[in-house]
Amino acid sequence: MKKKPNVILISTDQQRGDCIGSESRGVKTPNIDRIGNNGVRFTKCITPHPMCQAARASILTGKLPYSHGVRDNGRDLDEALGENGLGGLFNRSGYDTHFIGKAHLSSQQTFEPTGRPECYTSAKDFAPNWDGPYFGFQRVNMMLRPHHHTQWYDPPEALNYENWLDQDGNGRKRWNSAKNALNPQTAHFQAWRSALDERWHSTPWIGDRAVEMIEDIGDQPIMAWVSFPDPHPPFLAPNPWGSMYSPDEVTIAKHRELDLDQRPWWHRRFVEDRSKPIKQGAQHNAGGIDWGQKGDLTEKALRDITAIYFGMISAVDHQVGRILAALEAKGELDNTYIIFISDHGEWLGDHGLLLKGPMLYDGLLRVPCLIQGPGIPAGQVINDPIGTIDVLATAADVSGIETSKIHGKSWRHLWEGTQTRDFALSEYEVDAQRSAVDMDLMTVRSARYRMSVDLKTDTGELYDMYDDPDEMINLFDDPTKMAVRHEHMDMIRSRPDDIIPAAVRVGWH
Repeated sequence: MKKKPNVILISTDQQRGDCIGSESRGVKTPNIDRIGNNGVRFTKCITPHPMCQAARASILTGKLPYSHGVRDNGRDLDEALGENGLGGLFNRSGYDTHFIGKAHLSSQQTFEPTGRPECYTSAKDFAPNWDGPYFGFQRVNMMLRPHHHTQWYDPPEALNYENWLDQDGNGRKRWNSAKNALNPQTAHFQAWRSALDERWHSTPWIGDRAVEMIEDIGDQPIMAWVSFPDPHPPFLAPNPWGSMYSPDEVTIAKHRELDLDQRPWWHRRFVEDRSKPIKQGAQHNAGGIDWGQKGDLTEKALRDITAIYFGMISAVDHQVGRILAALEAKGELDNTYIIFISDHGEWLGDHGLLLKGPMLYDGLLRVPCLIQGPGIPAGQVINDPIGTIDVLATAADVSGIETSKIHGKSWRHLWEGTQTRDFALSEYEVDAQRSAVDMDLMTVRSARYRMSVDLKTDTGELYDMYDDPDEMINLFDDPTKMAVRHEHMDMIRSRPDDIIPAAVRVGWH
């Protein structure tokens, strides 16, 4: 009897859709591109939410955020819902299930201990050799602190990566040395070339764990989520990746000025709030710095940030190549579906913005999306709007596993040419506790337009992505576009009627 196909989902954190080699920015990703060359690349894949935790909960469950309750970071996914998601579904179908890297399926910086392994103050309750289960994944190699905006805490406040980093008692020294900047110095506090030797950074650690998993594969098929925390800020990369791109040569944002007067009210409110004091719970921040700040975004600063951001992506791409090579060496590549996505994008200077928030410009909303595997035709490029919410449905479909009560739909019909897609949805309950404004922010991406609407105030923005790909002209109140606006509101209202109450806020991240 032929073994079922393996499924490996590879994700990054905060990677823009235009930051792969097959797009226009000049980022070198030959291994990620290889997935698309051997299969399908989707050019209009959007995130269901622009924040890590909510986006990841949607990938796991196949549901939009208002239907799994995680409407923002700091709200924990119901464990029963999560265990019926990607890991649990494949585990019950006879797969050996793994999670490697950054999960962020639960809140990290919380008001009180939550009893979950990803909570800073609960991690000590899990043994140093703890390896799952977690949200249906039977074997895990996870990180408690995937990014360097947090300070080091000695084990037992640690998970697998931190325990590995501290294997000889030098974890704190290594963690802190990652924050030491090599020359040439950069012009922005969020970006630097890391002095820590590459082998201790999280990207190769995740690559190593993924290769080991593949080398140990047996008769049971594997389903793995391999989750890289880069290129999430602060933007730091060791050499050779930190120096791979010249700041003078990278393609930076075309429109780098804040243009708040041309935007809906919440743009200004959100931007101005970011200059206020750090929120409660900032004791976990490294150096007492508010890492959510944009800082002075000069052209020099943006060039430095962009060059290092590109380097972080190329470092991940190198590990993707190692994963593909390991599958090939094991004779499993032709029997493996490989999906590459990111949880959400990054502004990277667009409209004078850095990081992420409730302004759903294309750089933040759109993410890379590529898939290869048995029976998928090579070299297809599909322009229909889709979402990462479809990952569960697609993975289950190609593996012959039935799903129920999810919002995502399989991409199979798109590459087979039997169906088309008209739009994809994203939704975000913006919480004044965390983001200065209270909003019910709904976004739709159709083939031609992107529209975001605050249902609380009936205000919004509408952009023609054909004639205005840089989203400079807001057409929301243009009387000649009322029919388009109403059509896109109908798309938003078409979301399934299965909304549940928001999960309780337990923290900030």
